Amino acid sequence: MAKDYDCLKCPGYCCSYPLIGLTKRDVERLAKHHGMSFGEARAKFTKEAYGRKYVMRRQKDPHYGKICRFFDTERRRCTIYKARPKVCRDFPVEDRCGYYDFLTFEREAQDDPDFVAVTNHK
Repeated sequence: MAKDYDCLKCPGYCCSYPLIGLTKRDVERLAKHHGMSFGEARAKFTKEAYGRKYVMRRQKDPHYGKICRFFDTERRRCTIYKARPKVCRDFPVEDRCGYYDFLTFEREAQDDPDFVAVTNHK
């Protein structure tokens, strides 16, 4: 079944989740992608939080307050797409993305194809 959303038309809502949990394999993939050791990647890109050993560090974002540290906040794109974590590879689990549906509705209602509808989940 074909997916019913287009991530290239989204401002990165899923990338703004407060918790982007990583696996050890995700950190290894990031280390390899950046040409560094596992320890260096772990220290630079992750932190321990929410009872998890590896959680993605975040950066400031004009729309959502904070967003994944690898998200280009100007172009609204992932900068590590080929090395992205498994949770990002698997999202969304279904053929539809609820935020994309909401965003599409709001852009039509606002008559603005670039409108960024935000929710309060900082």
